[in-house]
Amino acid sequence: MATATGLTADEGRRRLEKFGPNTVPDTSVHPLRRALTQFWAPVPWMLESAVVLELVLGKYVEAAVIAVLIVFNAALGFFQEGRAQATLAALKSRLALNASVRRDHVWATVPAAELVPGDLVKLSLGAVVAADVRLTEGSVLLDQSMLTGESVPIEAGAGFETYAGALVRRGEAVAEVTATGARTKFGRTAELVRTAHVESTQQKAVLRVVRNLAICNGFIIVLLVAYAYALKLPGSEIVPLVLTAILASIPVALPATFTLAAALGAKALAKLGVLPTRLSAVDEAASIDVLCADKTGTLTQNQLTVTAVHAMPGFDESHVLGLAALASSDGGQDPVDGAIRAAAAKKAASDLPKLIKFVPFDPATKMSQATAAAPGGATVRAVKGAFAAVSGLTQAPPDAAKVADELEAKGYRVLAVAAGPPAALKLAGIIALSDPPRPDSAALIAELHTLGVRAVMVTGDAPATAAIVAHDVGMDGKVCPPGPIPADVRPDEFAVFAGILPEGKYDLVKAFQKSGHVVGMCGDGANDAPALRQAQMGIAVSTATDVAKSAAGIVLTKPGLGGIVSSVKEGRVTFQRILTYTLNSVTKKVVQVLFLCAGLVMTRHAILTPMLMVLIMLTGDLLGMSLTTDNVRPSPTPNTWRIGALTAAGVFMGICELLFCTAVLAFAKFRLGVEIETLRTVAFIVIVFGNQAITYTNRERRGLGSCRPSQWLIASSVADLLIASTLATCGIAMSPLPLPVVGGILAAAAVFAFVVDFAKVPVFNRLKIA
Repeated sequence: MATATGLTADEGRRRLEKFGPNTVPDTSVHPLRRALTQFWAPVPWMLESAVVLELVLGKYVEAAVIAVLIVFNAALGFFQEGRAQATLAALKSRLALNASVRRDHVWATVPAAELVPGDLVKLSLGAVVAADVRLTEGSVLLDQSMLTGESVPIEAGAGFETYAGALVRRGEAVAEVTATGARTKFGRTAELVRTAHVESTQQKAVLRVVRNLAICNGFIIVLLVAYAYALKLPGSEIVPLVLTAILASIPVALPATFTLAAALGAKALAKLGVLPTRLSAVDEAASIDVLCADKTGTLTQNQLTVTAVHAMPGFDESHVLGLAALASSDGGQDPVDGAIRAAAAKKAASDLPKLIKFVPFDPATKMSQATAAAPGGATVRAVKGAFAAVSGLTQAPPDAAKVADELEAKGYRVLAVAAGPPAALKLAGIIALSDPPRPDSAALIAELHTLGVRAVMVTGDAPATAAIVAHDVGMDGKVCPPGPIPADVRPDEFAVFAGILPEGKYDLVKAFQKSGHVVGMCGDGANDAPALRQAQMGIAVSTATDVAKSAAGIVLTKPGLGGIVSSVKEGRVTFQRILTYTLNSVTKKVVQVLFLCAGLVMTRHAILTPMLMVLIMLTGDLLGMSLTTDNVRPSPTPNTWRIGALTAAGVFMGICELLFCTAVLAFAKFRLGVEIETLRTVAFIVIVFGNQAITYTNRERRGLGSCRPSQWLIASSVADLLIASTLATCGIAMSPLPLPVVGGILAAAAVFAFVVDFAKVPVFNRLKIA
């Protein structure tokens, strides 16, 4: 049993068996299992089916090309999924490795994992608290910022409860362990991080695009096979036809393009002092419409400063600060003392007493004090501490209490300073300290508002303090009443959510997401890690702990929050590039499958072979990834994936290209009398040239020429046209085609581009493709 002398060794072992080790459970997934799951999704299924068919037909080169694409996409997903486990590893690294515990009446150092509820542990300077504990004797200055995010250390005495992960800044105390392992506040935070997951809007978009294409093209392929069977085509022609149709319907480079676009956006952000740790966060930045900003270290400087000094009659500001500095530790870790000494150095008084003896802060008296020698040789006593404690030692002026109350009402930390002969102290003045807002916070909030992003403050601080800081940075609105977060809360209801625990921040993010919002969450402490992990875009500020950084999607490497605005703007640029490629992909997949049908009806043969379709994939889909570098206009409001409208626009553009391709094929067959093998070359060329025309019409939401394409896009188009033309005219992997015919089809594609560009503008406007 637990006593004032601690547990016995036998009791410790029994409790260890009952409660388990004082560690965060290891729930990591084996890397091999994580790797295998990358091959179990709609796009891999379609590509894997194509590989099997290619192997059955003995087309080993084509099978190898598709297999490389599968592995490439899987590798990208594998490395990105390691983020949650990296966060848990960072959490575990913050826990104490050893602890000083009293067993069998003797103090001994044991591994922190062996602590059990009821153990007596010693907390000393520099130690990390190894479990949740309640102090039984002594006093310490505790820094809980790593877990709670609060910048000011807390004076703790008997009866005070603190948590695993807190750091002892000063003093020594004995405490009883109240919770260990997963039952600690630290352990609950780790569990929230492990379970926190939100499917990115990018992932949803890919799945819905693939689903729509699979349903549409699957139906068409069934009709295609039925028609081929009705024509009594031999199986040796039907199987390649089916394989060609499957290849034509797979958006093979879509996942890789999403990743490439995000990677390029991440590179641009790195130059602006923003480090994305999860590529999907770049795309999510385009869509966020709510930003949950933590107060301490995010909107504020996370550094106490002297905000106001009220000198009493007979004293001035410099003397009040100078006397307070005498009663402050020099070179210690107390941020209050550091702030006062820094302020005193800026307003130095010339006739201050010389320090003789300093007595550190005593939690029992709530004061620190100093004995000094005045210039005339008299002994002077200087006292600094809580207003009630210090004013009780003096005859305070009547208005002093009113001044102190007004400053406290504004959210300031208020201290009183008294000085004089040891037996006749006078109240010298009142000092107000605060953690001031960052200089750019107000401008950031205003700019986010113009971008359509609603910012709310989420903090563990008291409501009064939080409301004042919120007002100072322009986040005006109501403060959410204390208590559990309502499940149906909306971001426009409140501007401030104060007194929030880690679970509350996590629940708040989930509540906003449940109501359809895309959420960005700022934070710096380990307590923010679950919410950072759950949010679509978790943002760790430059002063954040390792835990917060590993949980976040982006990390700000420069002081201030200007990186958030940069992330939103760059995210919207990335989104527009991905939107263009997705629209292009839908258009191409629709036209390619329908063109196979039109060719079959027109020629009674498969108009494209699997090899030609692989060439189209390589020249079109992969070179088309250069759209990720294109020059685009970011939208002024948050972006959303409107897959229905996007699919409708893609179908419209696909039908337009289908008409063009079919017309060229019909001209070649019926007017020029081209045979089937050469017709296949014509089909290959017209698809490639038609895809290039559609690429340039799709990239512009208005009209051709309104935004200059990037150099990489132009170079990619030239390469695509040259490769296709060379293969066709030289007869490589296909029947040769005369150069004038190739030139004629290219000229027709250029005319087609201007015609379809004119027709697309009202359709895009109606579907709100912007």
